Amino acid sequence: MFNKILIANRGEIALRIIRTCREMGIKTVAVYSKADETSLHVRFADEAVCIGPAPSVNSYLNIPNLIAAAEITNADAIHPGYGFLAENAEFSRVCQEYNVKFIGASPDMINQMGDKATAKATMAKAGVPTIPGSEGLIDSIEEGLKIANDIGYPVILKATAGGGGKGMRIVYNDSDFKKAWDDAKMEAGAAFGNDGLYLEKFVEEPRHVEIQIIGDSKGKACHLSERDCSIQRRHQKLVEETPSPIVSDELREKMGQAAIRGAEAIGYEGAGTVEFLVDKHGEFYFMEMNTRIQVEHPITEEVTSFDLIKEQIKVAAGIEITGQNYYPQLYSMECRINAEDPSSGFRPSPGKIYSLHLPGGHGVRVDSHVYAGYVIPPNYDSMIAKLIVSAQSREECIVRMKRALNEFIIEGVKTTIPFHLKLMDDPKFKKGDFTTKFLDDFDFSDL
Repeated sequence: MFNKILIANRGEIALRIIRTCREMGIKTVAVYSKADETSLHVRFADEAVCIGPAPSVNSYLNIPNLIAAAEITNADAIHPGYGFLAENAEFSRVCQEYNVKFIGASPDMINQMGDKATAKATMAKAGVPTIPGSEGLIDSIEEGLKIANDIGYPVILKATAGGGGKGMRIVYNDSDFKKAWDDAKMEAGAAFGNDGLYLEKFVEEPRHVEIQIIGDSKGKACHLSERDCSIQRRHQKLVEETPSPIVSDELREKMGQAAIRGAEAIGYEGAGTVEFLVDKHGEFYFMEMNTRIQVEHPITEEVTSFDLIKEQIKVAAGIEITGQNYYPQLYSMECRINAEDPSSGFRPSPGKIYSLHLPGGHGVRVDSHVYAGYVIPPNYDSMIAKLIVSAQSREECIVRMKRALNEFIIEGVKTTIPFHLKLMDDPKFKKGDFTTKFLDDFDFSDL
């Protein structure tokens, strides 16, 4: 087992990792930018090292500074959390070079799954259902038009290096294809430095359902069931829940086994998530694989009584998994509390928190790094807390979430709490009747 782990991240996920390390008897090193000097992860780690000024490129994305921090503190492993360098193949490779264990996927695995066209081909070969489309990148508009007509409209153009909805365009007929092609290539090139596009059948009325998996160094994998992440805005998740309202026991088993086949096909090591689109007929298609811990991992922990961070660390230390799959014993839901104004297009709202009261009680968990007097910097992601509730039924979950949201008091900045409260009262949401497009028609005016 590791003696000391450096956490190459900030905020609530850094604090989350510190807590598990402390329970395992492992020393921790926090790294921080000058903007995060007063953050709780700095206070609660055994050691802390400043790695640069506020901009991420000079601190949390600065690989030489992170490696130097590991060397001067004698850390024998690095946990990247999520975001920043968690899925950066070069960082994983440099850790190997300096004999520091990267608690995450290998460079090869990250590269295989990071490029969406390659990932799709890999999964199809492993027998994982994939969306009909191009067999890789499209070289020309003419090739794209032929494929679109072969599989039938609507289709969607996607950037191979994409994320967050960048470089994506839905096309409904031949006459719209050229403009969509030009726009997607331009946006992808500007956002990722790679304008490669591939094409897929557009799945109508989709649900975003992901399977949590764990793989060990011996090539064995297991799954921990699904999470429904369909409530999202501009491809950014806002609410997650498990089990999914639309996933039957039979579908769960099919999706879980497909995810395991995909993970074992690449010898996947660590915690990862295989993400699927599920259509209105219950057919599911591989979308992408995230080779890291997910923001929404706590709801899986709550329904399976399984510490995913602990399992990541054990697998990285060479301990084999049992191979047992885990299934939901409860219902759990997570609301991301962001420092944003939902009535103004979710505009970021950094600033000082003057007053804070966190909700509690049975079945309520809050993962957060903020406190009264904390100043939310404008430099990073606006998520400041995750509110997780668990109960015996989905209906009880919604009631408990509403109660907890009403107890959650943050003064000094705008937050997404009013949005979540309204969502909990929405008749369609309460019935589980929604798709990834649910918020396109949501009324934000009275928040």
